[in-house]
Amino acid sequence: MNFRKPDLSWLVWRVFQRNFQVYRKTWKVSLSFNFFEPLFYLGALGFGLGAYVQQMEGLPYLNYLAPGLIASSAMFATAYECTYGSFVRMAYQKTYHAILATPASIEDVVMGDLIYGAFKSVLYGTVILLVVAALGLVASPWALLVPPVLAVSGLLFGALSMIWTGLVPNIDSFNYFFSLIITPLFLFSGVFFPLKGMPAFVQQAAWISPLYHVVNLTRDLVMGRAGVHLIGDLVWLLVATIVLLPAPVFLVRRLVIK
Repeated sequence: MNFRKPDLSWLVWRVFQRNFQVYRKTWKVSLSFNFFEPLFYLGALGFGLGAYVQQMEGLPYLNYLAPGLIASSAMFATAYECTYGSFVRMAYQKTYHAILATPASIEDVVMGDLIYGAFKSVLYGTVILLVVAALGLVASPWALLVPPVLAVSGLLFGALSMIWTGLVPNIDSFNYFFSLIITPLFLFSGVFFPLKGMPAFVQQAAWISPLYHVVNLTRDLVMGRAGVHLIGDLVWLLVATIVLLPAPVFLVRRLVIK
């Protein structure tokens, strides 16, 4: 890959502002989808199944599940935005092309979309966090650090999603991304159960799952178990984000600027 020096400017925020202004017209429909689905999981599995499940890691199942749903809700919000949302703006609405007719660069456009994806991560994750807090499932003020964690993970999941966006030939190809990548992350990253009972290779593979580290951070912050043991998870997210961020710019530039 022939990466060049990023041509970033303050116009990144204008791209974000454009996306946010559009969102202000559709937020009710969008927020309801991302709001109610985690609540259904919380009700059916936390209150329903949880009545028949023993404690996990010393926590009632509802308390164990809730922080995981905060992390996974944030992941899904960013993934949908930086796949379907970005692809529609690029391929159908030609928004990328229109913005590039201004002084904005392709780096500004892609980074603006990534920041907007991170904003969605923080927004939807925080909404679920507030619901969890209203249910009395937040045990510590350390939970106030959850939104910054979601911001970092939002950039990471945004980069992963836009890498796929820069590779696929059509919008239907996102089905593979969600079926083969996002869904396994959702199921095998500690959201619903500890991985200690899984085969050794699954436990080892979980270490490369971004959601696994987000779940660890979110659960321990919500439960008041903050400590130096969380530094490893945070460093993993930061390093992975820094490493992956240049790739979406390269791939999207190849599609848009020919």
